[in-house]
Amino acid sequence: MYNGNERITICNHPLLQHKITMLRMKETGTNEFRKLVEEIGMLMGYEALQSLELTNVEIETPICKTVSPIIAGKKPAIVPILRAGLGMVSGLLALMPTAKVGHIGLYRDEVTHEPHEYYCKLPNPIELRKIFVTDPMLATGGSAVDAIKLIKDHGGRDITFMCIIAAPEGLEKLSKAHPDVNIYAGHLDDHLNENAYIVPGLGDAGDRIFGTK
Repeated sequence: MYNGNERITICNHPLLQHKITMLRMKETGTNEFRKLVEEIGMLMGYEALQSLELTNVEIETPICKTVSPIIAGKKPAIVPILRAGLGMVSGLLALMPTAKVGHIGLYRDEVTHEPHEYYCKLPNPIELRKIFVTDPMLATGGSAVDAIKLIKDHGGRDITFMCIIAAPEGLEKLSKAHPDVNIYAGHLDDHLNENAYIVPGLGDAGDRIFGTK
């Protein structure tokens, strides 16, 4: 919980924090960075999936019949914000292998730092699914706010946003724009610099995942 907001969770698992530190190191190469993002996605997914509904079913073990819980409720959808959000998808799919995957493409104007949409493809019907939006960095919050608005415009309502590192500015903007959305962040950093990069951050997550500059 962050500043009394029950919809915001800052994950504090020691293993997760260790892996985030490895991500931050400038000497961490593309292959290791990509694997760490995948592993962090899985660890954060474990936290975020605690709200899944259960129902009891009767089964038969090798010993006897019994009643045991299984996952019920809405089927999941994973929606990464392109391109960096793709890095977290495989970790979540390891936990939810039957989840459908949508994609939202946004790019940030280098001058205004405002996001612009160039692609949106969502599982249909999206309104019947529990939606997990992924983006490693929550900086200004503009891309996350716009991506979630797009999902809502298509009928999505049960939405969880997941990021590895968040800036206070982006966290505040997202929670105010979409107070009904659950937010999971691996770490809350200090601030944004004059170029709207998170400090101390880890640089450009997309470039480091895909090995581009």
